Order: sequence, then structure tokens, then C-alpha cells
Amino acid sequence: MLPSKKRSLLAISIAATISSPGFANEDISRTQIEDSKTSVTSAEENEKTERIVVTGSRIKRDSFSVATPIATLSRDALSDAGLGSLSEILVDEMPQIGEGQSNTNSQSSVQNTGLSTIDLRELGTNRTLTLVDGRRVVSNSYSGNYVSLSTIPKGMVERVEIITGGASAAYGSDAISGVVNIITQQDKEGASFDVRTGESTEGGGRELTFDADFGTSYADGKGYVFLSASYDEQFGMEYWDRDRAQQQDYWDYDDKRMCNTMLTAIYDEQNKTAFQCMRDIEQSDWRSLSDSIPGGVFDESSSFRPNAGFWYDGTTLRDDWQEEKHGIHFNQFTMLKVPDKRVNAAIKTEFEFDSGTQAYFQLHLSQNDSRNVKSPESEDECDPIVTYDPQSDVFGSDCMGRIPYDNPYMPEAIREQASERGVKWDRLFQEVGNIINDNDRTTIRTWAGLRGYVWDDWEWDVSLGYGKFKQQQTRANEIIVAHAKYALDAERLDDGTIRCKDEAARAAGCVPLNLFGEGSITPEAADYLRVNAEINTDIKQTTFAAVLTGDLYTLPAGPIASAFGFEYRKDQQSVATNVPEGGITFNYVPNFSGDVSVYEAFAEVSVPLLNDAPLAKHLSAEFSARIADYSWSTTGMIQSYKAGFIYEPVEGYSIRANWARAMRAPTITELMSPPRGDYNSFSDFCDGVTATSTNPGHDNCRQEPGIQATIASEGVFEDENSSYSPNAGNNELHEETADTYTVGISLAPESIPGLRVAIDYYDIQIEDAITALSNDDIITFCYNSAIAYGSNNEFCNDIRRDEEGQIVEVQQRLINTDEIRTKGYDIAMQYGYNIGEYGDLTFKLDWSHVIEYSVKSTGPDGQFEDFEEGFLDRDIFEDKGAASLTWRKNNWRVRWSTRYKGSIKRDKEDYESWLSAMEKNQTRCASQEDTCIAEPEALWGNDLPSVTTHGLSLSYTMSFNDDSSLRLYGGVRNLFDERGPFIIGGRGNFNSAYGGGLGRFAFLGAQYTF
Repeated sequence: MLPSKKRSLLAISIAATISSPGFANEDISRTQIEDSKTSVTSAEENEKTERIVVTGSRIKRDSFSVATPIATLSRDALSDAGLGSLSEILVDEMPQIGEGQSNTNSQSSVQNTGLSTIDLRELGTNRTLTLVDGRRVVSNSYSGNYVSLSTIPKGMVERVEIITGGASAAYGSDAISGVVNIITQQDKEGASFDVRTGESTEGGGRELTFDADFGTSYADGKGYVFLSASYDEQFGMEYWDRDRAQQQDYWDYDDKRMCNTMLTAIYDEQNKTAFQCMRDIEQSDWRSLSDSIPGGVFDESSSFRPNAGFWYDGTTLRDDWQEEKHGIHFNQFTMLKVPDKRVNAAIKTEFEFDSGTQAYFQLHLSQNDSRNVKSPESEDECDPIVTYDPQSDVFGSDCMGRIPYDNPYMPEAIREQASERGVKWDRLFQEVGNIINDNDRTTIRTWAGLRGYVWDDWEWDVSLGYGKFKQQQTRANEIIVAHAKYALDAERLDDGTIRCKDEAARAAGCVPLNLFGEGSITPEAADYLRVNAEINTDIKQTTFAAVLTGDLYTLPAGPIASAFGFEYRKDQQSVATNVPEGGITFNYVPNFSGDVSVYEAFAEVSVPLLNDAPLAKHLSAEFSARIADYSWSTTGMIQSYKAGFIYEPVEGYSIRANWARAMRAPTITELMSPPRGDYNSFSDFCDGVTATSTNPGHDNCRQEPGIQATIASEGVFEDENSSYSPNAGNNELHEETADTYTVGISLAPESIPGLRVAIDYYDIQIEDAITALSNDDIITFCYNSAIAYGSNNEFCNDIRRDEEGQIVEVQQRLINTDEIRTKGYDIAMQYGYNIGEYGDLTFKLDWSHVIEYSVKSTGPDGQFEDFEEGFLDRDIFEDKGAASLTWRKNNWRVRWSTRYKGSIKRDKEDYESWLSAMEKNQTRCASQEDTCIAEPEALWGNDLPSVTTHGLSLSYTMSFNDDSSLRLYGGVRNLFDERGPFIIGGRGNFNSAYGGGLGRFAFLGAQYTF
């Protein structure tokens, strides 16, 4: 083993641990609540020159922490959590962390299914910087700087350190909400093998994990090498695994009857609706069925009425179609949790030369495979498909079109009443096969460097890093729309054979298409329609860093510690598809590429002002600055600063404050991406428009030809939008700027040994935030704003409707909006108590409260502000907490954990629409109108209760005479099987914030060390 001083220099980032020996192995330690003086004194007694690095600063210092709050999750916590995904553990254990992408919320994602990311303060994954041993690493998605935690071998992780505030001055762009630093094992000697498996007690959600690692010194202690490998498999969870997922529901609030309604198969002729007030029906009456059935629906005249068209019951033609009676529950094709496999391997080595210079090297390899089996393609005659002409750089759209009147496959019963324009249809292309979204991801991360001493006690560190990420995504069994059009336009020859009419299409292999009845599409026709769309993403990152740390000058209170450095980074990205011209049923993703080079310089100082003075046990100040020059012309000089202080008036009590200015430059995709297909739910402003309705904006709605046609045939226009909402970059974006303020106190009273309490207030304000207006705002600004409706209204140009008036696309362009602001406070408490021969008890509590989360934007009518805290669809709980009680004695460890999420409202738009409806009804009542509803209903399913879950884990270690040991462990997470409330519109009527329906999860594991 290397000497202690040298070993400390090899650590890239080692946070201070709780100084009291009784808490050294705690599962969640917070550096801001440590006993600083004891830590410093102990270090000085052991070796005067030993320094540590605290996440959030590049200064190696003798002091105990930085002004910015830091939280830590240890290796024991990872084991006790009973989960296979590191990101899921962090979300579960740390209230400040929200979900990014996971296997329970990315089922519909075009690009990110199978990723495992986190989101600090709910400010966005792009604003959370994830590091490995203090270093930037290559992203795992073209969507932004998304580092998937599943690419890191869990067996290699020693702990995770989290800065829950701005840290751009220390680490650069993207650290606006904070930093997650994955610290890898450093000193382990010997080998270990670990196997763990678990499954929901109701079935589904099974996991299997293998970890192996080995560490040893070599060359007479001059070198050290550590190897780690892991295999993780999550088997997923399906619709059929949960009864709640099979419950049909399609809820709406009727602002005329002022009641909660649910779609049913009961059609009300008088009110012309199949939505019935829930108070008048049973749960068994609820319906949510689709007309996209395997045999097809033809000339459907209504989505709700009985006897509304022809359909095939298997291969039998019937004319009594009613969607909510004969349709298919499409939720059956959505997995509750997507399965994936991960294989990771890593090696790190360090060597000290006789000169004292040290070399280090680290390499990570990761292979991740995620397979999401979805429904067969569901289409109708007018589902618009994006097309692109690269010659003219013009986007267009296409659709399969109606079945021609003279189609030879058409049954005469349908032809007799068909329009000359052809027959409308809806169908599931079951014969083509289920869509399979297969993501194959390969990640390579490596870096190497040298470090040593100059001028006796100044340390230098020079390193070069390289990362490469490749994603091969295959979307199997999609359909080429132009082929379907040619195949539907068929003719019968005199000899009875049927062929495609278009001669060029026939020459290209066109096979006529029969949509009438289950199994009617022949294998040859299915092959002609089918395309296996591919998206290939390549991302590369090259980094160079040079850092110099040491003491500038010694004041009476101690030395002024400092760090200076230079960094260079080049990010390159390309996205390519085998269908660059679109025209297929898969969401359109364009070919695009870009790169950016960044030159950065930074400096930090820590100044001790007072030490062991009256009413000033310790007082120090910190200052840091970073400037970055980006190669993009739209991005100015990125400047980040930080200033803070730590004041300890008497031992055990301290106050800290921190101000940080952070900037984030746009990503390659944010600047350069053409429109990319995506889906995001929204409500049509024009819903409920009639020929005589007088609501604001309805006159503009009636100018839409499709809405006019629907009103003429149905009497009212009802929203049935496609939720298609492509994202688009913006080459005029510029950097966003954030100011972060934190103020905190920590208490470690001598009168209560083992007690540590920390309270931190934070306030983060982001100016010129890069975001997109909501779909609902875009639609509203088109039809009801100070800008006149029409082609000169830029918001109207972002909306496309079909011939029936339904919105088929709302384009979300990125802009620099006015401000995003979040503020709140965190509470951390830890108390350890020795119960003598009965062992040790440790209680821990982490609590986070959001006071405000607001977004200010400027629209046609001026600036407006949205408050988003307390809404589940924004994933912003006002209160979240995690607590644990751990008992240790000899080789036993038992841990009881509790997780809390406060009450919350389900959906912001639904809630605000209801408030508006209540206000209008109140006005009608005040005017004594006949339409007044005296006792309007409150929203059903919108006020969700608080949810508390509990877990129990235990482990026992058996030691053997040959210095080997066997640790057996297991436990139950969500012990009382709490699934969370029924979520309208949630996947399977669950929500990933409550576990996505997984429920009680039991796990067992064994670890052999030798």
C-alpha cells in the first residue's frame, strides 16, 4: 500500500466523513453537519501535510467542508436499498433528487428509453452535472448532457456526493442545479463476488445482479490496480401483471353539467355524449377503448354512438360498430416497466515513480440493451406523417388516404354506402408485427494523467480524457406510408388477379393491400409495407485539464488555500437515420450533427479569517471564478462566480452562506436540431366550440375549415388530438444565467453527543432559461391573445390540424424564456446512540420542502407567471422526506427505512380549467341563469393524498479463518405494498413517482469477499 499522504493525493475527490468514530460507516452522511474542528485536529495530528478534496471545490485543504451544502450516499445505503438501479436509489433516498429518465417513465420516449438519469431540484437533467471521480464524462443521449448512471459498475461505487446548489464556478456549464459526483473505490485489497435477485411479491419487476471486483497493490506498493465488472438485468413489468392497469378510464370534467364524467358505452342522444356523470354510473361502466382493431373499422361516423359503421369481428363483417363496446383497450400494449440488460466493466490503476510523480489511468466500458415491445402500428386514413425533401429543405406531410371506391377487396355492403372519395378506416396492422423499440448502447470512458509536487507543497495535475458513446436504435415493424398508398390503390384484372395500379410502384415491388378483416394482410404485403427504422447516435468528448493547488500565503488564522486551472473540452455529436426523408409511421428524427469547443480557466481561494478567537471558533471565506469561451457565435463569454463563508461562533454550531453565479450554454441539440418527433399531451383550446358558442376565441376557432366541417356534421367540436408535439432547436439561443443563494446552520451540541442537525435554505433563479412554451400556451396564443389569429401569428404557424379539425401537431420551439425560480429548504438530522452490549442505533432524517417553483414567460399579452409546485404532472412535491433507523451489533446490521411524499394535485391544466369553469358557473348563478349549477362537483382524482412507504433490510457477515467472509443480506422494500393513488391517465393508472405499480419488492443477496 502507498503511504497515507500519497494515497490521499491519488483520490480525485474524497469528501470529509463524520468525525465521530461511531458514525464513520453511516449510510447517508452530510458534510455540512460534521464536527469540523475534530476532523481538522485529527488530520493534523496524523500528518500535517495531508489534504483532502471536497466535492464542490478543487482546493485540497485541511478544512472540513465548503460553503455549499453537500449530501452523501454511502456504499451501505446502496446495498440496503434493495434496488438494481443507482438512479432509483438516489431518487428514493435523497428528497432533493427527482426522476430523470427511468424504465418506469420513458416508455414513450423516442430516444431515451432505457436511460437512468436524475434531476436535482426538478430543474431539468440538462442542469444537473453528473461526474465520475470529479470528472466530466461523455453524455448518453443526443437530447442533452444526460449521463446514465446505469453505465457505471455498481460494485465500483464507493459513495455518491451531491451538491444541491449551483457549482458552475467549480465544474463549468450544466451545474446550475448542482452536481452528482460518483466516487469509485480507491483502497480495496482483495476480491469480492456479489449476487442479488429480487421481485415484486405480486409478480413482475424481477431483477438479477452480479458484481465482481478485485483490488491489489503491485511493484512493492508503488502501484495499485482495481478492476470491477457487473451484470444487471431488469425483466420489466407488463400490463397483465397489475389489475389496476386493466381498469379502463377516460375522465373529463363537464363544465356545463359541472360534474366529473367518465366515458361509457351509454350514448345520451339528448346531450349527444357518451360521457356520463360518475355519480350516475358504476366503475364497471367506465370505458376507454380504441377503434384501432385488428380487423378494421370502416366509414365510422362517430366515436361514441352505436351503429356507427362497419367492422370486422375477427373475419365476420358487421355494421353495428360502437367504439366503447367493441374496441380494444390499447393500454395493454404499454409496459409498466421496460426491461433492460447492462454489462459494465472498469479498471483503474495508479503508479508512483521514484521521482515522486504519479501516473493514473481509468477505463470504463458499458453495454446497455433496452427492448420495449409496443403495439403493432395503429393507423387510419388521415394520420399525418412527416416528410422531408433534402433538396429543397422543405418539410411536408403525407397520409395513407382513404380506401379508393373501386378497391377490389372492398365488400359490396361497404361500397354501396361509400362516398366517391373513398372509405374512411381505422386498423391495427397486426400482420406487420409489434413495434419493437430496441436500443443498443455502448459507452467508453477513459482518462489518464500525471501529478506530482512542485515548490515542495504545490501539487500539479495534468490529464487527458476521452469518451465515446454509440447508440443503435432499431424501431422494427414500422410502415412506409407511400407504400401503403400505392398498395391501397389496387385493381382487378380480367383474369381475376389483383395488382397495384401504379406501374412504377409495381416495378418497385408493390403488393396490393387488403385491410378488410383479421389476417387479411398477406405476408408479402406486410413485407412491402414494413420498414425497420434506425437511428444511430455517435457522441464523442475529448477533455484536457491542468490544475495547480497549494497555499498562497499563511495568515494568523491559517494558510490561504488556492487552486488554478485550465480546461479544454470538445464535444462532437451526429445523429443519422436510414429514413432521412421521413414518410414512415415512426416519429421523424432528422439527420444532424454538430460540435463545440470550449476553453476554460478557473481559480479558487479559501481564506481563513479567524480561528480560536472570542466568539469565532472558526471563520473562513471562499471565492471562485471561471470563464469559458465557446466556439458558438451566439454564446457569449460564460462567466461563473461563487462567494461564501463558514462561521463557527462556538464549537459545534456553525452558519454558512453561499452565492453562486452560474451560466449554462445551449447544447448541440438545443441549438442545431431540426424538428424531431415527440408526443406530449395537451388540450385543444377549441374544444366545445359550436356554431353559436360565445366563449373568448371561439370566433377564431370557427375559422378553421376542419372545425367548421365537424360542427356541421356533429353540432360540436370535441378535442381528440394526437398529442404529437415535435421538438425543434433554435440557432438563436444564448446562454442562461442563474443566481443561487444558500444559507444554512448546523448544530452539533456537546450536551447531546452524536446529534447532528443541519437546515439549509436555497433560492435558485435562472434568467433567460432555455425552454419551450407549453403546448396549451401556444394554442391559446393562437386563438385568444393580443396577436390577431391567422398566418401572421407565429403561434398559429406552430399548429397543424387535419380535415376534421383535430390538432395533429404542435411544434415546440426552444426559446430563452424570462425566468425559472425555485426556493425552499432542506433539513438533515442524524443521531447516534450506543446501547452498550446491545449494539449501536443510528437515526437519520432528510427532508426537503419546496416553497416556490415558478416560470415567468412573456406572451402576446405581456409577462405571465406559472406556479408549478404541488403538481404531480410537473413532478414537484412540496414535501418529501426519507428517514431510517439502523441497528448494528458485531456482524449484524438491520435497517428500517421510511419514505414520505406529501399531498399533491394531479394535473395543473385540469385544475386551472376547473377553477375557470367554477368561476363561470358562479357568474351564471349570480345572474340567475337557467344554466347555473347550484352544487358543482369538485375535481375527482385531482387532490392526491400523501403517501408513506416503509422498508426493512438486514445483513449478517460470517468471517472465516482464511481472512475471507460471506455476507448474506435481504429485505423488503415497500413493506406494506403501498401503490400510491389511482392516477387518471397514468401508465396503468399508476405514476412512476410512486413506483409505477411495482408495489412490495423482496430481495436476497450474498457477497463473498477474500
